[in-house]
Amino acid sequence: MKKIGLFGGTFDPPHIGHIQLVKTVLESLELDEVWLIPTYTPPHKEGARADSQHRLNMLRLLIDGEDQLSISTIEYKREGKSYTLDTVKELKKLYPKNQFYFIIGGDMIDYLPKWHRIDELKQLIQFVGVQRKGYNNPNDQDVLIVEMPPIEVSSTDIRENIKLGRVPVGLPDSVREYIKENHLYED
Repeated sequence: MKKIGLFGGTFDPPHIGHIQLVKTVLESLELDEVWLIPTYTPPHKEGARADSQHRLNMLRLLIDGEDQLSISTIEYKREGKSYTLDTVKELKKLYPKNQFYFIIGGDMIDYLPKWHRIDELKQLIQFVGVQRKGYNNPNDQDVLIVEMPPIEVSSTDIRENIKLGRVPVGLPDSVREYIKENHLYED
């Protein structure tokens, strides 16, 4: 049985903070691998700034050379809005021998009760919340906590810096060049 971490996100754009987060969980829980799952259309956001193909291309560049990381396009194949419950059910059907862990950032832990059919989802998968050291998780005992230092990079800051003509931090050169060549986030 393989232990697989699942890390969903808009990845708009993907950055080194995403890699730091999944590698921390990979090592802490001794997972065999982590699958990054870019959302086609996230149910909780207005929409991505870069289209789905650009986000997928950037994610491929980001994880290039990372042997234990791969991309699942399961939500892209569905198109439209995608709920975690549907994704997890499909993955468990496709890979019944794998044990899955759904990785979320610490900011999402308090938001979990609002997730689509969360009680059913918790029966299917173990949630892993990545938090700053010393954070308490009083609201949800069903979330395994993995501690790590704060990540000082965000997709929002990267987009804002590009829009203002500044060089964004937190991107590998390959992703930065891709953004520049495709004129992403400039307006």
